[in-house]
Amino acid sequence: MIQPYADPTAATIRIAPSILSADAARLGEQVAEAERAGADRIHVDVMDGHFVPNLTFGPGIVKWLRPVTRLPLEVHLMVERPDDVLDAFSEAGADTLIVHVERSIHLNRTVQRIKGLGKRAGVAINPATPAVMIEEILPDLDLVLAMTVNPGFGGQSFLRGTLPKIRKLRSMIDAIGSPIDLEVDGGIDPETTPEVVAAGARVLVAGTSIYGSREGVAAAIRSLEQAAAVASR
Repeated sequence: MIQPYADPTAATIRIAPSILSADAARLGEQVAEAERAGADRIHVDVMDGHFVPNLTFGPGIVKWLRPVTRLPLEVHLMVERPDDVLDAFSEAGADTLIVHVERSIHLNRTVQRIKGLGKRAGVAINPATPAVMIEEILPDLDLVLAMTVNPGFGGQSFLRGTLPKIRKLRSMIDAIGSPIDLEVDGGIDPETTPEVVAAGARVLVAGTSIYGSREGVAAAIRSLEQAAAVASR
């Protein structure tokens, strides 16, 4: 049975390990480690080599992971034509489908299609894209993903210039009183976590700081949770 998503209105910060930084040779094991360590969901970065200069996972990986973990699988579609792959990732077992505002020409139609597939709908927004670009679609969303690096590669440094936008998105979400996840992705580690949590983020996507940690996955997740707790006091 797949675990339900945690209540995004709760004060607890949720961790979403990104398998982009995991060891592909033992992917199932690393996802299982994250689940045992208390991760809330698994983040799957899908890149097509066109929208971003990298090529990563396809629906087959999601299909393979689905029986491996009870955690929800969220698929971040960094692709040129997201509408073309919604069905494939839905059928593979994704629980959330996240599209980029910068590549969804008819965003409302795309969001409604995701919901028609029975999935949670998320919209990602790049560092240089203003928050106002998703204002009209916000009431229809389950999740907003604020990119805190330019998408395409793991291991990048956090862009502190994105903090005002995170605060703006938090304000926009609170203003409509909707239980929308405000998620951040890029350069998230124990040093940057207090900043994004103070700005209003409630879900932290972390790849390198979890799967690249010398202390191991469980210790890395605990470090993020401890850093988040400091900012939440």
